Amino acid sequence: MDDEISSTTGEAKLLQDPVENQQNFMDAQNFPQDPDTTETFDLDDDDILDLAGGAQDALARHRATRHPEPDTERVSTAGLEDRTKLEDPVKKGETDVGPVRPASTCKAPSALVELVYWRDLQRTGICFGASLFLLLSLSACSIVSVLAYISLALLSVTISFRIYKGIVQAVQKSEDGHPFKMYLEQDIAVSADVVHKYSELALGRFNATVKELRRLFLVEDLVDSLKFAVLMWILTYIGALFNGLTLIIIAHVAVFTWPVVYEKHQVQIDHYYGLVNNQIKDVIAKIQAKIPGAKPKSE
Repeated sequence: MDDEISSTTGEAKLLQDPVENQQNFMDAQNFPQDPDTTETFDLDDDDILDLAGGAQDALARHRATRHPEPDTERVSTAGLEDRTKLEDPVKKGETDVGPVRPASTCKAPSALVELVYWRDLQRTGICFGASLFLLLSLSACSIVSVLAYISLALLSVTISFRIYKGIVQAVQKSEDGHPFKMYLEQDIAVSADVVHKYSELALGRFNATVKELRRLFLVEDLVDSLKFAVLMWILTYIGALFNGLTLIIIAHVAVFTWPVVYEKHQVQIDHYYGLVNNQIKDVIAKIQAKIPGAKPKSE
């Protein structure tokens, strides 16, 4: 321990004044000296500077070995990197074009939503036109006639195309095969899992509907039964003006037009809907107040 203290003290003195203390430092470190050259030992300025630099390096290594100091540069660099991560908008999920949403939150809309919102004009136009033509045909003719005519039209197209491709293959002597081979090889069978899934769903809806009708017809709640009676009374007038197929056509057109209209005029529609809804609630509350025994449900 004393040797280390004396060595450190000697090195410190050498750093303070290397010219005056170089001989003492060499004696303390037990440097071998030639007795013939002791008197003529002389150092120029460059040698002194080199010796001082080497002693300074040795002193730094000695201090680092005995008392290791924390790596302040690394700590500060790490802190700077942490602050950069917190302040960097790209690391936070923000870019010049806006926040980057995770892929798990970006859900693709279903095919039905894309269809009714006219995302693909060609696909939606074909689907809407074909279904509307079918409904209009059913309103003009019987369902048997409509199915027969549609089947004949489809067979005319497929048979004509099959004969045409056969003639082309015979003339060109090609072996392309059946023109509808790709469609014939597709698996269109409905799996048992899908049937089981949707049958359970339909059964649950059917049971819920039956229970609700029993509750309404047996007057479990007087207000709900009165509402149902008013609805049936309104449907008598609607049935006198339209038949069921006409109502289906109107509903079909509304499905393909209402979402687009609501998307463009959502604010105005919500405003007027709120006004009408408040008026209806006020009327229902007045009716419930005048009917004895009819109490509004506690929400």
